[in-house]
Amino acid sequence: PCNLTGWWKNDLGSKMQVFKVGNDGTFSGEYHTAVSSAKNPIQTSPLVGSQHLDEDGQHTFGFTVNWKKFSDSTAVFVGQCFNGDDGKEVLHTSWLLREKVDSERDDWRATR
Repeated sequence: PCNLTGWWKNDLGSKMQVFKVGNDGTFSGEYHTAVSSAKNPIQTSPLVGSQHLDEDGQHTFGFTVNWKKFSDSTAVFVGQCFNGDDGKEVLHTSWLLREKVDSERDDWRATR
């Protein structure tokens, strides 16, 4: 079965560490993005999430990253862990990023 615990790296060089997945599927960790439009220097940010534990081991999961240390934004990721043909575990994810805007009128441009 796929195990989220440990270090993960994506194609852009961002890194994530999941500390431990609990028996109920909850986990926490840290995310260090390699890409940002924020003006402040990138810093490691906390993440919290939940993994759906099922019998076949290719679990779905979701987590939230609060970029509060360097940006006024929050991101959510959802994905699935696959056991690849080469035996390596692979995560496939999609994400949404919500940036702070100054007014409700600007809400249209706040989510990517």
